[in-house]
Amino acid sequence: MNPQPTTSRRARRARLTAGFLATLPALALATPATAAPHPSPHPHADGADFVVAADGSGDATTIQQAVDLAPSGSPARVEILIRPGVYHGRVAVGADKPNLAFVGATGNPRDVVITDDRAAGTPKPEGGTWGTSGSATVTVQGAGFEARDVTFENAFDEAAHPEFSGHQAVAVKTAADKVVFDDVRFLGNQDTLYLDSPSATTPARVYVRDSWIQGDVDFVFGRATAVIDGSTIKALRRDSTPNGYVFAPSTSKEFAHGFLVTDSRLVTDADRGSYFLGRPWHPSSAPDDDPRVVVRDSFLGAHLAVTEPWDTMSGYDWLPGSNAEYDNRGPGALVTPDRPQLDAAGAAANRIEDYLAGDDGWTPQRDCATGHEGRAA
Repeated sequence: MNPQPTTSRRARRARLTAGFLATLPALALATPATAAPHPSPHPHADGADFVVAADGSGDATTIQQAVDLAPSGSPARVEILIRPGVYHGRVAVGADKPNLAFVGATGNPRDVVITDDRAAGTPKPEGGTWGTSGSATVTVQGAGFEARDVTFENAFDEAAHPEFSGHQAVAVKTAADKVVFDDVRFLGNQDTLYLDSPSATTPARVYVRDSWIQGDVDFVFGRATAVIDGSTIKALRRDSTPNGYVFAPSTSKEFAHGFLVTDSRLVTDADRGSYFLGRPWHPSSAPDDDPRVVVRDSFLGAHLAVTEPWDTMSGYDWLPGSNAEYDNRGPGALVTPDRPQLDAAGAAANRIEDYLAGDDGWTPQRDCATGHEGRAA
């Protein structure tokens, strides 16, 4: 199989003409440090507010420079168009930068890669280590953030650093409400995608659509209310028993919902029955969390062919009714007494809109559905 499928998005990026793309110079993999960014007083011809180009032909040569150029507190969408290239370095979207959008210029997420290579145990220059949150390649705290047609990667090499005590290496951490990822790739190993909220009493909604997520240990985790829709979730082969765990939610007891996975594919190159579907994460500061995951209407690979797919974590077990499946298919979609299944009423109460609508009627799934070529079929 193609390990990381993509989609063309010709309709979305029709405004980029073939002639323009043909004239783009080859981009160096490393980001130049010499080109000085300059503010864009007017939107570009392609509709973007700012353009990132590693060769210096845009407003910024790095992603962080473009974020810094964006206005603070904008009530309107601010689009940052990213031309093809591999962009190195950590990126932080602060709470003062709402409504930013990272958009890959070609419509193919392979062409725009935002990458870093630090882990929780990587030493910091000033002493100590980065920790899990500090390892993130991209951290999002600005509400209303969107990303389309972009790859987020943490390229930390676990095998090269056996001396590190912490191999958690986050590609993206979110701690903001109304965040959308549409046709993106999240690449990493342990703790790839960290979906958090600002606090245990402040919920945050995240919608991931038509995307690719890969890792091995707890690689989709956190406290956010999140929907993963029409996506591929790949569990990597790992030299351990078990090979790994897909989900590790830490849903606050204050929140109505945790993670919902729907119309997606959970695939692998690992052995049959070698993965747990999930385990409950209770941070030391939140022993009363109520971790929750629902996986429905999805294809489950043979790596999940286990009679008890929900494991314990740090002595915590799953609470009754906190995790469930519904109408899944594939070699890993077993139905056993230890794999709770939703009934019809439960299925009706666990739909995308139940997780995302909130008090403001947020419906990102409708916007993302326009012009989409589904990837999970």
